Amino acid sequence: MSVKPPLTDLPIKTADSGFYRGFSVNVAVISKIIISMLVVWCIVWPSEAGTILGNWNSAILAQFAAWYIWVVAAFVIVCLGLALWPAGGRLNLGQDGEVPEFSNFSWFSMMFGAGIGVGMLTWAVAEPIAHFKNNPAVIQGVTTALDANNVREAYIWSYLHWGLGAWACYAVAGLSLAFFSYRRGLPLTIRSSLTPLFGKALSGNLGHLIDIVAVVATILGVAQTLGFGVEQFVAGLNRIGIAGLVQEDGSATTMGIVVALIVIMGASTLSALSGVGKGIKWLSNINMVLSITLLGFFIIFGATWFGAMAFFVGIFDYLVALPWLSFNVYSSDGVEGSEAFLLTQWQGWWPVFYWAWWIAFAPFVGLFLARISRGRTIREFVLGAMIVPSLMCFVWFAWAGGTAVDLELNGAANGVILEAANGDKIFAMTEFMLSPISEALAWGMAVMIVVLLMTFLVTSADSAVLIVNTINAAGDEGPKARPHILFWGVALALVVGGLLISGGTGAIQTAMVIGALPFSIVMALMCVALIKAIWNDGRREAAGIPTTTDNMSATPAE
Repeated sequence: MSVKPPLTDLPIKTADSGFYRGFSVNVAVISKIIISMLVVWCIVWPSEAGTILGNWNSAILAQFAAWYIWVVAAFVIVCLGLALWPAGGRLNLGQDGEVPEFSNFSWFSMMFGAGIGVGMLTWAVAEPIAHFKNNPAVIQGVTTALDANNVREAYIWSYLHWGLGAWACYAVAGLSLAFFSYRRGLPLTIRSSLTPLFGKALSGNLGHLIDIVAVVATILGVAQTLGFGVEQFVAGLNRIGIAGLVQEDGSATTMGIVVALIVIMGASTLSALSGVGKGIKWLSNINMVLSITLLGFFIIFGATWFGAMAFFVGIFDYLVALPWLSFNVYSSDGVEGSEAFLLTQWQGWWPVFYWAWWIAFAPFVGLFLARISRGRTIREFVLGAMIVPSLMCFVWFAWAGGTAVDLELNGAANGVILEAANGDKIFAMTEFMLSPISEALAWGMAVMIVVLLMTFLVTSADSAVLIVNTINAAGDEGPKARPHILFWGVALALVVGGLLISGGTGAIQTAMVIGALPFSIVMALMCVALIKAIWNDGRREAAGIPTTTDNMSATPAE
């Protein structure tokens, strides 16, 4: 069979004039309608929305838990395989010989800040503590809750959720988008990554549907991250002396949610208006410096040796357990309270939830990674966007979370960290550590964490707004109309606020798990399309057929 030239032209109809000039009306309008309906539903009928979303979530977890577990395992295998594949790993995510736009420091800073930087401040402390208290080994009676024999198990699960699987979701989306946009010259939008499978059909309704699914998943995935961040931001404001924003149980009041969203989304919208190369890059560099400062505090003044053991031993345990953890799916026997039931329930609360979160976050982070990674090879991309960030997460969990675990294990904290709300745990821990030395020092540390958290939140939110607009504008990376940036900034704030008010972060988790399901199918197809494209490019090179747009004209088929 003869090898055809690659597809390098995918026209997407956009409006020539009016309010939506330069935008795909089908994608932009329908996405706005779906998100607006969700906002109105959650704010006007919060109880009904919470109940229905909960029922849908239960059904999805029951029917698709195995799919989420296995598809993420496939993403890890595909990414590592592409990096090791000689024909794939050497390919430039751009034209041949093209060099990266951003320095390594700015690249890592933007990648980490927009990826899961916000989650680090909540979960680097909260998750090891949570698994130290309960995990499958505790449920099965292999280890004991809050005992030294449970520390290694706690880190296996913490590293699983924030390690290679998380970043593989982002890398799959980023690789696909960068490959087809910068090597093929196709629009920087989700549909372009499926051209080897569907070709020109993606110019029409099929392509519109794929981009709409990506926009909705992006908004819900970012809403999940912002939901955790908002609650932690409010907890931080309460710690530094701003009263009236937190309820007795430690959750944010409606006023607290509103204040936090006004501050965060206002700043993020202004940053989004300035573009990737200015506001987002500047904020990313700031939060990377603050992150290193905070992490240095935990390494030097926290549980230094305990953290080192958690890091090195934890990584060893994680890698040994990874093959089994990547494919194991617990099955419930239907008996509430039984071991099988509790294991299945726990897996739904943790691994399945996390895989859905990372998948929902993937169109946003993936497109953003593609935007900042042009000119890097596939091998370099996988190393930089999958392995290095995983190690950074492990460092945070080892020393920030390890300090918390050590303080509770030796009895010094006496439940102060354990009993705090998840978003408040890092503040509770730093206050416990510094208050005996100086109240002013403890207050200053809380202020620094609040500022760091805000820069992470703003970076994530403004990046998401730009990415959603890029998808709506048929992949146009240029300046977008200000009203559309403002709309998505407000819409994102209302989604977070509406879901928090209707059911707290649990409602956001539910909506996100639901929204991630259709996009997980798109991502699985991305893997197939990317492998097919690279394989065919090898055949094209052997036949002397050009594979990049710098030496070819638009051609009709993949």
